[in-house]
Amino acid sequence: MPNQLADWHHAITTRDIAMLDDILADNATFHSPVVYTPQVGKEVTKMYLSAAFHVLLNDSFHYVREVADDKNAILEFMVDVDGVQVNGVDMIRWDHDGKIADFKVMLRPYKAINLVKDKMREMLESL
Repeated sequence: MPNQLADWHHAITTRDIAMLDDILADNATFHSPVVYTPQVGKEVTKMYLSAAFHVLLNDSFHYVREVADDKNAILEFMVDVDGVQVNGVDMIRWDHDGKIADFKVMLRPYKAINLVKDKMREMLESL
């Protein structure tokens, strides 16, 4: 587990979207804070995470709390997006091969959810 979590942190710090190809499982599932149904498959998960990299990974992004075991991590983050403080949680589960199998994002407060939803929609439409 330490390598998988270290790989995720490296992707975040370097903003290296290409790393997603190596760390996502083929059947990865993405759970959006605003989309009702889970998004299944490596390509769609990569698409959502790539958009999130563009929307959320600015100089203010940082993890403030981390709870992890050998297959799971819960990472709380803070970021300022257009003057709005966004507080969120990334919940990650790795499969037996050390690839991300499940990725769930939760956001607060309501104002931040709406802002991120709009920015993610714009980014996804441009990809």
